[in-house]
Amino acid sequence: MAEEEVPVTTEKVLKIQRVFINQLDTYSSGNIGKFLANCVAGTSLEEIGEEEEEEDETKSAAAPEAPTVKVKEGTFQIVGTLAKPESVKPDFAVETYSGISREDLLSHLMECDVVIYNITESVQQVEEALWAVSALNEEVSHFEKRKVFILLSTVMTWARSKPLDPDDNEVPFTEEDYRRRKHHPNFLDHINAEKIVLKFGKNAKKFATYVVASGLQYGAEGGILHTFFKMAWLGEIPALPVFGDGTNCIPAIHVVDLAGVIQNVIDHMPKLHYLVAVDESVHTLEDLVKCISKNTGPGKIQKVPKENAFLTKDLTQEYLDHLLVNLRMEALFVKENFNIRWVAQTGFVENINTILKEYKQSRGLLPIKICILGPPGVGKSSISEELAKHYKLHHIKMKDVISEAIAKLEAIVAPKESTEGEEEGEEEEEEENMEDAQELLDGIKESMEQNAEFVCGLDASDEFLKERVMNLPESVVAGTHYSQDRFLRALSNYRDINTDDETVFNYFDEIEIHPIHIDVGKLEDAQNRLAIKQLIKEIGEPRNYGLTDEEKAEEEKKAAEERLAKEAAQTAEREHKEAMEMAEKIARWEEWNKRLEEVKREERELLEAQSIPLRNYLMTYVMPTLMQGLNECCKVRPEDPVDFLAEYLFKNNPEMQ
Repeated sequence: MAEEEVPVTTEKVLKIQRVFINQLDTYSSGNIGKFLANCVAGTSLEEIGEEEEEEDETKSAAAPEAPTVKVKEGTFQIVGTLAKPESVKPDFAVETYSGISREDLLSHLMECDVVIYNITESVQQVEEALWAVSALNEEVSHFEKRKVFILLSTVMTWARSKPLDPDDNEVPFTEEDYRRRKHHPNFLDHINAEKIVLKFGKNAKKFATYVVASGLQYGAEGGILHTFFKMAWLGEIPALPVFGDGTNCIPAIHVVDLAGVIQNVIDHMPKLHYLVAVDESVHTLEDLVKCISKNTGPGKIQKVPKENAFLTKDLTQEYLDHLLVNLRMEALFVKENFNIRWVAQTGFVENINTILKEYKQSRGLLPIKICILGPPGVGKSSISEELAKHYKLHHIKMKDVISEAIAKLEAIVAPKESTEGEEEGEEEEEEENMEDAQELLDGIKESMEQNAEFVCGLDASDEFLKERVMNLPESVVAGTHYSQDRFLRALSNYRDINTDDETVFNYFDEIEIHPIHIDVGKLEDAQNRLAIKQLIKEIGEPRNYGLTDEEKAEEEKKAAEERLAKEAAQTAEREHKEAMEMAEKIARWEEWNKRLEEVKREERELLEAQSIPLRNYLMTYVMPTLMQGLNECCKVRPEDPVDFLAEYLFKNNPEMQ
């Protein structure tokens, strides 16, 4: 019988590579790990087709998706350490380690095909990175296959490099110039680590080592630029600060593009072992801050002395060094030899819309717009003010808006003298205004899609409103529309304008924004606390950064004070209760003793009363005979006096006689 033929499988066997990354719970390492966990090993060796490019552009234009567990086959398996032991294991990681010995860590490193040590976020990791590369180098003879070690460093090791052309400071450095690099004084450990790692890679067939010098990292939740994003978003200052003159060039790269560079290093195993990872932009500090301010904040910047940078608590010395560096670099090798699906190849400014969407998505930020409508005296201003505080929003008052609009209109209609050059400038300005208007419209539409516009309709009966206004203090009413005549006229006008057929609420209903209606009169709450509570419940939790460090400290202090006050009150109440119980116990004890003494006294009196007849009998009949018997006993002195006395009493018993 002939043997059955086994069908030959033509499926491609995917090679699984295990990648170690230190401190997976930090900004840089976390985003790199998340990117690699969704990359199939070897895909960067293939050319990117037009369809893939269009797909990537579509993805980059849309808001980034939330991190999910990888579903692709053949993707890199990510393992690594955690910076904080209490951190939760990232979804994209297969394993994480914290608080383990160097011996155990080395055993985990030996299981990996690629070891990435990121020293861009913590200088303390330099020592561990050097230990890791040294320990692995000693184990080369035990390698089953070639391992790759990648040190992710920073371009700050180039910060004090002398210009390539003394007469032209705009000539950029490239990877080929790495032997000429001069480090920033605060990055001595980094450049030493780079040199040591490159030295251990001489036996590249068994143990290949690479150094990737990264520019300032941005994207996702923000990196170093997060401080400026937060300043702009909160809107607590009129202009974002630019430290110094702001003309210094900062090499930078999107953190996902940096991850793409690392992916290409793993796949390509290039002959060049020192690479620079920066985008193609030549942005200055002023360019970056102005872009953030225009697209997120007040739209203005203010140049301040460099020393003022130290007053910004969120900016560490290492962050400031990156922001104040003046360095031109070009990633020539990366651009010519790697296949990277760039997120922001042209830089931060040109891709701000995508970057801003990523930032909002990563930080969970959603701009909330709340419109409070209602008749005069219903509490719009007070409720708006409280909601603005709760949600950290700008409280826009109608009076201020009207005044500003009038001022702008007056400025527009005012006669002006202009030249041809000025006319051209005005046309350009009009075009910019149109672009700004379009951006504002797009933002409104996006907010509407995300259900971030809330319309709140407050109402009450005319009688309730009149009663409320009549009860206002004279100091509040003076100079406002709450005077009797003005208020009644304003209320009448409001009722006439807002008929059932045509109201602002109808407009919002038509555009699928359904108002929240609250009858303030039925709540019977003069301070509007119940209305505010109900609105907060309807609107939901704040889509903001949450509490600042100062607010957290204040909240903790307040909570501690309340806890201590509560404990003190409970202690005082307990002590008072114990004192009352003790007083009652003592009172009961005294009452008991008093009653006991009374009972004893009554018993004594009863006994005494009962003993009187007996005493009389004894004194009358017994005592005389007894005295005679005792006298007789003394005379006779018998051997047994008691027996003699008993016999004497018996013989001389008066009753017997």
